Amino acid sequence: MIVRERGHPVQLSSAELADLARVLGDSPETAIPVHRLIRGACTAYVVGEPARFDAAVVLMKDDMGELQGFGENPEALWSILEPLEGWRVVNVSRSVAPKLGALIRASTGSRVAYYGDVYHTLTLPAVGYSHPDVRLLTVDDRALFDGVPDDLKPGMRGDVEIVLREGFVAGAVVDDRLVSVAHTNAITERYADIGVFTHEDHRNRGYSTAAASVVAAAIQESGLTPVWSCGEDNLASLRVAAKVGLTEVSRRTYVIPFNRVQS
Repeated sequence: MIVRERGHPVQLSSAELADLARVLGDSPETAIPVHRLIRGACTAYVVGEPARFDAAVVLMKDDMGELQGFGENPEALWSILEPLEGWRVVNVSRSVAPKLGALIRASTGSRVAYYGDVYHTLTLPAVGYSHPDVRLLTVDDRALFDGVPDDLKPGMRGDVEIVLREGFVAGAVVDDRLVSVAHTNAITERYADIGVFTHEDHRNRGYSTAAASVVAAAIQESGLTPVWSCGEDNLASLRVAAKVGLTEVSRRTYVIPFNRVQS
């Protein structure tokens, strides 16, 4: 058993990542970090013990600049965040965000901005949208992802085939090229988070909505609840979510220190 000095941040071992996932619980807000914790695709720090932490921060390997923070103790959160390098923003509860922001300002002199992160779920049947270019993809379509921009690759960049096998992916294929994709970005016992991206040259053609609709329906058929999260002013993403039938259930807040963004 690892004995920790109270109040000091400690990096969790690989074996302890699953313990933190269990404590965070299975919810729309935790689907992505819990998925990464269970798969070991992240680093995590806590103040306290995984089972009873004062603060926890998850650094996901597919985006080390965007951290996930948990706990209502701003001092404990900042004790983890302050020495960490390379991060730009941290996603925390709406209640702790202003306290953490004030602490960052007092400690660093940096201005701090706040940005809402909106979470949706789909509890009614997905609204069906179809497009002749959009279809559900399988492992037989793996070659479509060769040479495409990273934003069109599902999952954590290097695990395209895993997502095709274990999750759901729909794409728009035009002239034998993949130009839009919706996919399960994270899967837990109850939820599946949907990620969507369409190449800028092929937007406003209904691809995102059709692909998201196909993936949402497939998620529901598997017995899971679709989750959709996006920034509060991402109007295009919010419109797609609404078209498919997802509704807002909660929000978290990005705390954005200006010195981190501009460095």
